[in-house]
Amino acid sequence: MGVVCFSLSFPATVWALDGFGPWTSTGLRGLLAAALAAVCLKLSRVPLPARRHWPGLVAVALGCVLGFPLLTTLALQTSSTAHTAVVVGLLPLATATVAALRSRTRLSRTFWGAALGGAAVVLAFTLQQSGGAFSLADLYLAGALLVCAVGYAEGGRLAREMAGWQVIGWAVVAAAPLMAVVTALALPAEPVHLTFRALTGLAYVAAVSQFGGFVLWYRGMAQIGVPRASQLQLAQPLLTLFWAVLLLSEELPLAAPVTAVGVLACIAVTQRARTKG
Repeated sequence: MGVVCFSLSFPATVWALDGFGPWTSTGLRGLLAAALAAVCLKLSRVPLPARRHWPGLVAVALGCVLGFPLLTTLALQTSSTAHTAVVVGLLPLATATVAALRSRTRLSRTFWGAALGGAAVVLAFTLQQSGGAFSLADLYLAGALLVCAVGYAEGGRLAREMAGWQVIGWAVVAAAPLMAVVTALALPAEPVHLTFRALTGLAYVAAVSQFGGFVLWYRGMAQIGVPRASQLQLAQPLLTLFWAVLLLSEELPLAAPVTAVGVLACIAVTQRARTKG
């Protein structure tokens, strides 16, 4: 369910860009998500996290609330939704790597072989689409993958000690002051056009992509482990391709669905791979 929620994030971001600049939309989505999370935390009378939890929450805030949304939004200005979705198929490998290093977990060769296979397919697609070189959008996406992987791994770790919705809830609340600064600086510098598409896209990325989807995602990661849960996100590019055609009327290059299906095939292998002690 979390992956399905996230699969709509890029199309919704494109809609938001119909009326807001990349910095403005990122700041506003963070502020709106923080307001929603604050209400939920207040109504549930959730106490402040322990001091030991705050470093991880800051990592989630910087990676998943600011870094990933901003960098992918910047990428979507010059790259198609389909291209962006397929490149972000590398996120599971990045998340599994960060989680394994963070927890000093040894994963089986089968796991790494399948994950690296999926990554190789995505890299080949990227180079084929850009004529053998990486574009500026690809560099934005590379940075987005790194910061989001850290945020996912830390969030999944914290979700073993806290409810998943509280992890993302406190993270967006912690990021609120920074998002307020981003919004205040961006609003005067970027044009704003209040269209239906823009407001709908902004509402979705704020309420679902930035908060609701993470509630489901971190709960799942806590139950089955970060490395294996991260591989389920290999299904996200294929779902996003479907939404790109349905909602954005994009014409997909043949390589896009072929790559997405190839990456999706890695899920079965990684889910069966066992973790070494």
